[in-house]
Amino acid sequence: MAGVWFDELEVGQVFDHAIRRTVTETDNLLFTTMTHNPAQLHLDAEYMKDSDYGQVLVNSCFTLGLMVGVSVGDTTLGTAIANLGWDEVRFPKPLFVGDTLRIETEVIELRESKSRPEAGIVTFAHRAYNQHGDLVASCKRSGLQHKRPKG
Repeated sequence: MAGVWFDELEVGQVFDHAIRRTVTETDNLLFTTMTHNPAQLHLDAEYMKDSDYGQVLVNSCFTLGLMVGVSVGDTTLGTAIANLGWDEVRFPKPLFVGDTLRIETEVIELRESKSRPEAGIVTFAHRAYNQHGDLVASCKRSGLQHKRPKG
């Protein structure tokens, strides 16, 4: 079990995740086609040459999934009961093929579960930065998390 129990978390605690990930063209192409997203923004390099960005944009749903996925090993692996929702999902700067992501997670809220005494609700703020230190994605994620088992 690599995750953290609910009662071991503290508001303000920050995880700087060791996993870094360079996004590849294959990542973007496979995710975009697997999710049936035909947007030229993600698939058509010629079309994007004349765009504001001059190149293909990485699919933002992939960015969101990768940002949260990288956090799991340090925070919720083996301790999560359920993901309850994502809020305030933002992409302030574009992510491009070849960019390397660094992810950090902050615990921003903790509350006891009213219906499950063996669990609590945690709210994380996830942030993804590119290799230049630019914030490229962020979200809040709430989840139901196990407390440390008694005994």
